[in-house]
Amino acid sequence: MHSVVCIKQVPDSAQIRVHPVTNTIMRQGVPAIINPYDLFALEEALRLKDQLGGTVTVITMGPPMAEAALRKCLSFGADDAILISDRAFAGSDTLATSYALSAAIRKIMEDMQVDLIFTGKQTIDGDTAQVGPGIAKRLDYQLLTYVSKVVEVNPQKKEILVERRAEGGVQLLKTSTPCLITMLEGTNEMRFGDLDDLFRAARHELKVWNREQAGIDEAEMVGLKGSPTVVSKVFAPKPRSKRAEMIEVHDGNPKDLAITLLAKVFTQHPKLEQEIAKRAL
Repeated sequence: MHSVVCIKQVPDSAQIRVHPVTNTIMRQGVPAIINPYDLFALEEALRLKDQLGGTVTVITMGPPMAEAALRKCLSFGADDAILISDRAFAGSDTLATSYALSAAIRKIMEDMQVDLIFTGKQTIDGDTAQVGPGIAKRLDYQLLTYVSKVVEVNPQKKEILVERRAEGGVQLLKTSTPCLITMLEGTNEMRFGDLDDLFRAARHELKVWNREQAGIDEAEMVGLKGSPTVVSKVFAPKPRSKRAEMIEVHDGNPKDLAITLLAKVFTQHPKLEQEIAKRAL
């Protein structure tokens, strides 16, 4: 079984600041990390490799510095890594990114069948959750989003059974492979790389593909030319001047606390009580 894991190197969102004058993101001095959601996808692919055997290939699109993220994935146990890097990709939005990654995965398929594609549910820098579904659409793969658990994979029958978290609870879904899975956070815990994998990651010869090597013939489909998304404004939220209000209940009864809290909310938002009453009917 061959699994491809799509990752992204992102700036650490805990240390990102917005310039107070220009309202642009200040990336200088901000360390780059592997998108945390992608680590859940990588761990799930490695667990399937432990159970069923096979190969795990990690792929990313980014500048040359993204090589560090790929080597980190190799140190966890991935078998191969591919960096798609070209100046033509600069400024790509989710549409152009999904196009480039799907083209590269097709290139991988020329040498080896791809049974499963894993991605995180979204990235912490964009938060769009569009790239994974975009890849599945372009490759005509079955799409399983917000997967909380891979229950069973049957390579002989080419079937997969997963649990998917939804608003109403948990859905149990079975579909055929190949398919693309976007993993939810908290579904597993990333393993520690052993010493052999650490040494292998350091000396591994990464594949670096430019636009042509990734099988992208149409330059207008990537980069700014292939990106219709326009970010009109970036701004930092204004700090609140009003502090949180403390509500005290003398006997500590949870029921009285709830009643007091609801009364306070309905007093401040009089229309809210009427709206809730209409929905309850």
